[in-house]
Amino acid sequence: MKNNAFLLLLVGFLLCQVDILAQKQLTLKSPDNKIEVNITIGEYIEYSISHQGDLMLDRSAISMTLSNGLSYGINAKLEKTLTKTINQTIDAIIYKKTKVKDNYNELSLKFKGDYSIIFRAYNDGVAYRFVSMSKKPFEVLNEQADFNFSGDAKAFIPYVRDNQSKRAKTGYQNITTEMQFYNSFENIYEHSFLSQWTKGRLAFSPLVIEASNGKKICLTEADLINYPGMYLYNKTGGNTLSGVFAPYPNEIKQGGHNMLQGEVQSRESYIAKFDGATEFPWRAIIISSKDFELANNDMVYKLAAPAQGDYSWVKPGKVAWDWWNNWNLYGVDFKTGVNTETYKYYIDFASKFGVEYVILDEGWAVNLKADLLQVVPEINLKDLVDYANKKNVGLILWAGYWALNRDIEGICKHYSEMGIKGFKVDFMDRDDQPMVDFHHRGAQIAAKYKMLIDYHGTYKPTGLQRTYPNVINFEGVFGLEQMKWDADVDQVTYDVTIPFIRQVAGPFDYTQGAMRNAIRSNYRSVYTEAMSQGTRCRQLAQYVIFESPLNMLCDSPSNYMEEKECTEYIASVPTVWDNTVSINGEIGKYITIARQKGDIWYVGSMTNWDPRSLELDLSFLGEGKFKGEVFKDGVNADKVARDYKTEVIGISDSRKLPISMAPGGGYVIKIYPEL
Repeated sequence: MKNNAFLLLLVGFLLCQVDILAQKQLTLKSPDNKIEVNITIGEYIEYSISHQGDLMLDRSAISMTLSNGLSYGINAKLEKTLTKTINQTIDAIIYKKTKVKDNYNELSLKFKGDYSIIFRAYNDGVAYRFVSMSKKPFEVLNEQADFNFSGDAKAFIPYVRDNQSKRAKTGYQNITTEMQFYNSFENIYEHSFLSQWTKGRLAFSPLVIEASNGKKICLTEADLINYPGMYLYNKTGGNTLSGVFAPYPNEIKQGGHNMLQGEVQSRESYIAKFDGATEFPWRAIIISSKDFELANNDMVYKLAAPAQGDYSWVKPGKVAWDWWNNWNLYGVDFKTGVNTETYKYYIDFASKFGVEYVILDEGWAVNLKADLLQVVPEINLKDLVDYANKKNVGLILWAGYWALNRDIEGICKHYSEMGIKGFKVDFMDRDDQPMVDFHHRGAQIAAKYKMLIDYHGTYKPTGLQRTYPNVINFEGVFGLEQMKWDADVDQVTYDVTIPFIRQVAGPFDYTQGAMRNAIRSNYRSVYTEAMSQGTRCRQLAQYVIFESPLNMLCDSPSNYMEEKECTEYIASVPTVWDNTVSINGEIGKYITIARQKGDIWYVGSMTNWDPRSLELDLSFLGEGKFKGEVFKDGVNADKVARDYKTEVIGISDSRKLPISMAPGGGYVIKIYPEL
């Protein structure tokens, strides 16, 4: 018996040794050697990531299962490896800076079965993607994208709210995964441990996890062109988050909001299908030592496919918006609403203050027809275009998804010939493969007719704004519109959270600029005369802090003309920039960002509901004498949110600027060389 036991032990040991020897270990480091990726190739492909010795991700498995019986990443047979180092500068188009440093080390793993996995290590994170070289059609049944953390970390979780949001009031007990695939990608963040993840609920990305020594990990994706978007889910209640992907729709029915949405009735057994070779999206694991580094991260932009062709015709700018303020004008001699007279008033306002665009939101096209060629009789659209042209103002039309998707080419051709500058496209509310492809096709066709696209009612950006710079903005954010109906939300805390999380993915259509401002105890939701939470200066600072190349003025022109000083400031702030510097910040507490256009710098700061004093480091200004035009919270802004003060100050040679903000407050300064 003893000999048999010894023999079994020996055999087990030898088998273990064979298994270890069969595994292949590969290492990839970032250019600064602070990040190390360790890749194990065995029965499964796993990778781990450390940053200066701190474990960011423990061994995490990745794979793809195909319908033809093959798989990518399971029992993988490595054929060859290729390495390269890239150190270049990207000339960015319509972005928060004109130059983007792109420096990474890359390891490409070529496997038997005509596929590769590419890993990249940057100084601020890691990305990987699958690449198929298949010469035949295939379907992806599922993708394994696990993110295994070393302990029960805390995370900032944006749970999905399905479109039948009444379920939220019952605690989501009856919500299914399928219901969650139909959502607006808008929610506040729940700050909780991974082990406290609400069972059964998906979250959308980006999502931030707290790591050791104050470091943060941001999970997102990039170069999503023809593949479903990635949700995140904690299926075990442990320390592992896993990617979840909406299956391919089998039957889609017109319905939803004013018959403008595509409602999935049934789905296939696979998540995506392809005719042959394809590059899959990048999975990005962004790492920061300090929170404020996330607020100026370029990873998604760097990973996206570059633009092809000339986009010099794309004109970013501000937009006078009608819907949030409910077409509320006063002191006029006509009935306001969706009609020609009202929009001429908006055009006059935009022209007076140098606002580049006016949007005609929902209501200009005949309701329930989902036909963008049927204009309501109250509007003479050609007359409005001619009037706007004389005033040097462009017009943008709101478009429901179903209506535009019926004939993207014909609609773009028709309205570009009329002189319309672009579309704000709404109510997509899905990110399965056909919907992601719609975003790509819409961008491509609109570019052909030199039209802008603002994708509202959609998922976060994944780099499409680099590939097609005419895609000038995205929603996928819990924006100011929520103030019209949500009396319980803490928008102030959300405002100082999104620059570190959602904004990592790219620009967002938050639609700021409220002139009715309320302290915490006075705020209430009013649909027809909406207000904001926090001070007036907070609204002004958002035009600097929030990245938005097509940026709305959400309030009524009548209100803006009563607040000329603030309106002139808002209209003067650029929407694209030469450079961006993240100065300071902590997630959910405060944020300060500086942005440069020409020789002028704008610096914006916001706080949560805590009053806050900060010392800003303005050393980025360099040598010379500078002055600054300041908007700051008034001494009574803690009681009257619209209270503010302006002043002109000199910038000290020490480049240290002390500032103070009221609860829910903000601060903004425009800095220019002193001549």
